[in-house]
Amino acid sequence: MNDDQRSLLIIVSRLLDYPVQPINHFQKEFDELGAEMISSERLKEDIKKRYEPLLNLSRRDIQELYVQTFDLKTNVNLYLTAYELGDSNYRGAALVRLQKMINEAGFERVSEDLADYIPMLLQFIAVTPSEGEFERLQKRIGVAVNYMKKQMEKDNPYTNIVALLTDYVFEKPSEKELKELVAGQEEADLEELPYPIMYE
Repeated sequence: MNDDQRSLLIIVSRLLDYPVQPINHFQKEFDELGAEMISSERLKEDIKKRYEPLLNLSRRDIQELYVQTFDLKTNVNLYLTAYELGDSNYRGAALVRLQKMINEAGFERVSEDLADYIPMLLQFIAVTPSEGEFERLQKRIGVAVNYMKKQMEKDNPYTNIVALLTDYVFEKPSEKELKELVAGQEEADLEELPYPIMYE
């Protein structure tokens, strides 16, 4: 992974985090990071072009769009192990392993998000070597991000943000890899219980 790709991971991680402030609040920061860290003029222009539709949205509008995009749909979310394992009991163990990897690399989570929160993991892989377990994590994230993009609506502005990752950072996974991603998912059991439960 080159420096342009690592810088792009940081920018996209900020764009995919919950928008406490409107995107135009961070525009100067994005432009400065791009100017200092990204050598490709084409990539700099493409980044601006992709987040431009979000600039004119008010804080309320962008928050509503964000929630509608990532929080209300089971097939599009920002949690790696949710793509890999769904509601499986194995997800807890996978989160523990991810947290251990992060800690052993010398980092600590500063947010309340789970260890598999993709915006945080994008920042993590931007500063870790592309080898060993970190390379495997990059591959897992790449497959999940490609799957996420395929599930998103084409006219959603966030689709173009996610596409920055699939266009510039992560290789396109095979159909087999995409199928394997969701093969381990378990859905929550939402069936009604066969008898009423009384609470006292």
